[in-house]
Formats: sequence, structure tokens, C-alpha cells
Amino acid sequence: GAKDRFGPVRVEARGKGKKATFNLSQNYPNPARGTTTITFALAQASEVKLEVFDVSGRKVATLAEGPRAAGENSATFDAGRLAAGIYIYRLCAGGAVATKRLAVVK
Repeated sequence: GAKDRFGPVRVEARGKGKKATFNLSQNYPNPARGTTTITFALAQASEVKLEVFDVSGRKVATLAEGPRAAGENSATFDAGRLAAGIYIYRLCAGGAVATKRLAVVK
């Protein structure tokens, strides 16, 4: 008899079992009046550095530095001590870099 041959099969998990990818989410709430939460996802456990900069490029805070587990992680930032304006936060992890903007209002 004839044999059926199939090429590689690609299966994508959806929902709970879905593999995490590198992602930096928008902070919440935005604009921030006090504390705000920044969530990020890692495809694998990595050394991370999550920093906040003003628009002049000066670092104003380091929110996370060191090893983090794969999957969803978060950091809480007290933006209440900053002047009103736009700030940039940057995540570096496992050779990947992502940035987002956050607004601070008084």
C-alpha cells in the first residue's frame, strides 16, 4: 500500500499553556499621578534591567536589576516624586531591548 507522508506540523498553543515571549507592556495607570505598574514578559529566565529616563536621557530610577523568571513579571514605580512630564522606560533582557513612554501628571 501507499504511505502518506506529512511535512512538519506547526502547533500554536493558545490560552494558559501559551509560551511567553519577550514583551514590555504599557504602564498602568498612564498617566501616572503616584504609583504605576510596569509589566513585562520574558521567553526564558534572564538577567534584566528596567530603568526610567527623563527626556534628556538622564536615568531617574532603576526598577529591576538582576535575574527574573520566564513568564510575566512586574515592577511598581512611585512616580509621585518626579516632575510632571514625559519619561521613557527601557527593558533590557537576554539581548533584547524594548522602550515605552510614561506620562506623569500632578
